[in-house]
Amino acid sequence: MAMNVGSSGGDEDGDVMVDINTTPLIDVMLVLLIMFIITIPIQTHAVKMNMPIPNNNAPPPKPPEIIRIDVDFDGTVGWNGEVIQAGDRASIESHLQAVAAMADQPEVHLRPNKLVTYKYVAMIMATAQRLGVTKIGIVGNEQFL
Repeated sequence: MAMNVGSSGGDEDGDVMVDINTTPLIDVMLVLLIMFIITIPIQTHAVKMNMPIPNNNAPPPKPPEIIRIDVDFDGTVGWNGEVIQAGDRASIESHLQAVAAMADQPEVHLRPNKLVTYKYVAMIMATAQRLGVTKIGIVGNEQFL
C-alpha cells in the first residue's frame, strides 16, 4: 500500500492522502483471466443432434392373416368363432381347401382343448397337410404343462 505524503513546504492542511496501488490487483486479475480462458473447453457453436438416417427400403409387409381353429373337448371344431360339428369333415375340408387355394396363405393356429382326444386334432392336421396348407401351428401349449 502506498501513501502520498505531502511535501515539507507550502501546504499546511495536514490532510494525508491515502491511495491504493491497483497495479498488483490488475496483474492478478489478468493472470486469473488468462487461466480461465486456457482451462475452459473449446466451445463449439453447433448442437449435436442424432437424427434418423432415411431408409429407402420398402415398408414392412402387412401382418399375416390368422385363422384360429379351436377343438373343444367333445370334438366340436370352431373356425374363427364359427362352430363346426366334429362329424362334419366335409365342412372342415372345404374351409381348409379355401385356405390352401390362397396365393399368400394365412397362418392357421390350431388350439386343441386339454381334454380332447387326439383323433380329432390328428384328423384336422392330416386334412390340412393333404390339402397343402403350409402355415399351420399348434398354439396354447401352456395348458399341457
